[in-house]
Amino acid sequence: MSAVQQRGSLTQVELAGVTGLSPATVSNIVKELTGVGILHTAPTSRSGRRAQQVTLARNLGLVAGVHFGTRSLRVALADVAHRIVAEQRMPLPPDHRADAGLERAALLLTEMVEQVGASMSEVLAVGVGVPAPVDVRTGQVSTLGMLRGWDGVAVPKVLENRLGVPVFVDNDANLGAFAEVRLGAARGRDNVVYLRVSHGVGGGLVLNGELFHGRSGTAGEIGHVTIDDNGPICRCGNRGCLETFVGAPVLLAMLQASHGNLTLPDVISRAHEGDPGCRRVIFDAGQHLGVAAANVCNLFDPELVVVGGRLAEAGAILLDPLRTVLGQRTVPSTAGPVKVVASELGAEAEVRGALAIALDRAGIAGALVGAG
Repeated sequence: MSAVQQRGSLTQVELAGVTGLSPATVSNIVKELTGVGILHTAPTSRSGRRAQQVTLARNLGLVAGVHFGTRSLRVALADVAHRIVAEQRMPLPPDHRADAGLERAALLLTEMVEQVGASMSEVLAVGVGVPAPVDVRTGQVSTLGMLRGWDGVAVPKVLENRLGVPVFVDNDANLGAFAEVRLGAARGRDNVVYLRVSHGVGGGLVLNGELFHGRSGTAGEIGHVTIDDNGPICRCGNRGCLETFVGAPVLLAMLQASHGNLTLPDVISRAHEGDPGCRRVIFDAGQHLGVAAANVCNLFDPELVVVGGRLAEAGAILLDPLRTVLGQRTVPSTAGPVKVVASELGAEAEVRGALAIALDRAGIAGALVGAG
């Protein structure tokens, strides 16, 4: 039952609605798959009525998700129903190298598997997200200088040799987009733009229900759209990229003289409390995001723009100016301006996407379709 695999859990009534099958047919299929250990059912309630909650059985195995942020590492372990059974986060030094980072991830994952009383033989696959373009055909970081110490590294090869488990890697914003479409704010949408705004700025494109990578994995790199030809030099070597106006280091530097040393959570918190300076830098960031997002929307005409990453926690302070600029700069349509919403999965979007891609690649969905 791929519907259960994609959504994690559904009631039998919801399954009937999603699949188009009759309630009686769904009940018979669920009973059969529960009997052979593929599904698990438990009583629940919906709108005050008793119902049967359907999930995938734990004994099918586990999947792992790894997200390398610019300065942090998050590892999650989940069953095939998307239930996270263990999760840990640890800081990483700036400009950490691939060999050290991947070794830390492998050690952490191995410890977590032991902690839940399992073994690595029960781990079906590992999904990995990194904050740089990735050629998904080879698993290599496909750009130079964007993630120092990772240029050309074939992440799957390194981790597969270390763990003995299939490994799949993608850009972290792509995985965030995948998670929001499967489990979050963009459920049911086929054409979605995802913006991740934290230390840096990333983007993911879902077109016709599939992640779009382009020739070598650089599709969706909205952080490197030029918004000022005379702007500052970016880490990618170009001038005036969106990231040089919106990334966390830039926002914090703007406030240094007036507010001293702040973190991005400090800025967001003070903005919600009404601090004029903090509100202004977030407002300006929203406008800059709107300029770049309008270019993407004019090219791809998406159904939805989802904004994730730490800065999305600013809510309307960021999203309102983004929506205004997007409305001004996109081609007028009878369908109205594209809708902009905050991520539903928040800081977990990327690691949830890593888990989802691992589950897909492990072949569980295909097995369930065949069984159903």
